[in-house]
Amino acid sequence: MSRYTGPTTRINRRFGMSIFPPNKAQDRKPHPPGQHGPRLRRKLSDYSIGLNEKQKLRYLYGLTEKQFRRTFDRAKSIRGVTGEVFISLLERRLDSVIYSIGFAKTRRQARQFVNHGHVRVNGQKVDIPSFQVSAGDTVEVKEATSSRQLATRALEDTRIRTVPLWITRNEDALTATVNREPSAEDTETGINVQLIVEFYSR
Repeated sequence: MSRYTGPTTRINRRFGMSIFPPNKAQDRKPHPPGQHGPRLRRKLSDYSIGLNEKQKLRYLYGLTEKQFRRTFDRAKSIRGVTGEVFISLLERRLDSVIYSIGFAKTRRQARQFVNHGHVRVNGQKVDIPSFQVSAGDTVEVKEATSSRQLATRALEDTRIRTVPLWITRNEDALTATVNREPSAEDTETGINVQLIVEFYSR
């Protein structure tokens, strides 16, 4: 399955939460999309509930099905609680870090920011959104004027967003330091990750 590029409000209404940035259309029509959306009262099976949680998280991080499953399989091979390790791997993706820092307004924009070579990690250019940062890494915006203008503009638009405790941001220098790996308390997604673990364990 390819990465989703369709209407974002439809996805928000489908799952009843703001996976993508909300807008006025979502406020006007808070019910599920479709002709029968306002009256839809359907009992979901355990399989459907697990699938929905999986799709929510996949859309939230903007991954293809193949990327999402590969990350989950990697999480299973790492010692620890699979769900917590899985979320940690998703949060430590470079595009997720750029979004969390506030150098991009959306995860989609963060992915593009990394792809276009505006980011350096420990002084080295990294243009792979799935790159995993580690404790002690320094993430910075390239010195180019265009790169810094994009990051500064995004910071102005994301001031209400709180930087996670596991990251320290230097707004003036447009840099950030990864203090440690994120924990379960640092990543409140509103999604039941345990149901995703059970879904993939069927």
